[in-house]
Parts: sequence; C-alpha cells; structure tokens
Amino acid sequence: MGGTIEISATLFNAGERAGEEVAQLYIRDLVGNVTRPIRELKGFRRVTLEAGESTRIGFTLHTDQLAFYNRRMVLVTEPGMFYAWIGGDSNAGLRTEFEVIESHQEWG
Repeated sequence: MGGTIEISATLFNAGERAGEEVAQLYIRDLVGNVTRPIRELKGFRRVTLEAGESTRIGFTLHTDQLAFYNRRMVLVTEPGMFYAWIGGDSNAGLRTEFEVIESHQEWG
C-alpha cells in the first residue's frame, strides 16, 4: 500500500508499413467490497512503430490509482488481487496479476 508497480509489454509491428498503436492499460480489482468494473482503463500511450520494429512499453501504477468509493462513499484503496492487461483495446488478451498488501511497518 502506498507503493507503485511497473507493468510492461513488448509491442511489435508485424505489418509491412509503419503504424501507430494506442497501447492501453486496464485493471480489474478481484476482491473489492463493492462491484467494480471488469476492465478499468488506467493509462494509455500512443506508439509509432516502423514495419518489423518492436519496443517495450511500460506503465507505472500507484496504489492511489486503484482507489474507489466504498459503500460509505469514502475513497479507499483496498488490499487484494488485481489483473492487469496491456493491449490495443479493452479486449486485450495479454494479462498479468499482482497483489496489493497492507503495510504495517512503521517508517522512522
């Protein structure tokens, strides 16, 4: 809690011409105490690739970006499991998962 996670993927232009892609990052909260969207857009980046070119694209996601309004209408970030996808649209198939944990460690 209070940290960041780096999520990345390699994009490849398999076409015969240069092209643009809007790489999009979606997340899903698997254990929220209220019903959450199946895929929620958290970031996007436009990328231009020459034919046959590939590049690594990354997103930094802070736990604050996972916050939502609970039943009491208080903005909270809850610990738990999440899925993340990177792709050209909300039907992206490239998925990973991560867990947000509560930190009980005190920093001095």
